[in-house]
Amino acid sequence: MNTNAIDISGNIRPATPEDAAAVAPLLILAMGHIAGIFARSGNHADAIPFFTHFFETRGNQYSFENTLVFEDENGVTGSITGYDGALLHQLRQPVLDLIRKTQPDFNPSDETEAGEYYIDCVNVHPEHQGKGIGKKLIKAFCERAAQLGYKRVGLIVDQVNPAAKRLYENLSFKIIGQKDFIGHRYHHMISETTTNDQMTTSDNQ
Repeated sequence: MNTNAIDISGNIRPATPEDAAAVAPLLILAMGHIAGIFARSGNHADAIPFFTHFFETRGNQYSFENTLVFEDENGVTGSITGYDGALLHQLRQPVLDLIRKTQPDFNPSDETEAGEYYIDCVNVHPEHQGKGIGKKLIKAFCERAAQLGYKRVGLIVDQVNPAAKRLYENLSFKIIGQKDFIGHRYHHMISETTTNDQMTTSDNQ
């Protein structure tokens, strides 16, 4: 994500390494059981150092380079992280290298693919959900994708999370297939960037 080329207005801005303390716990909210696998712990909070390290570091899928944050008088209360799906293997390799030091057989399938600007995770602090922050971040991400020349935005949503599926459907995302990823089955959803202006702003995350 080229954070220098695109103008971000309002409460949404490109992330910086200094946002790590706020964003790392948000990443864990979005990752769910995957955070526990990365940390080899039933306590997902044990993954905070893992995500802090990668957020502060360039050249990986969880880097501040690939992240937008929502900030208001309460501080950073939401974030969205994503990148060109064609770069998945390149961006994921540093993450895999660290995980495989303790889990040498860890070999996840691909959650994205070439041809889509991929939302890896979108997160809103629990105390600030229901205020439209999640939808604003998603809309900003989709607008950025369009400005960068991408024709579609993609994501995966766990099939055990129908509320999240409805959120994305309200933002013009459509199911195009299924993906098995780290022990769960996900809907693979896309939104054509040309339809961003049709996104609704009601029933926000």
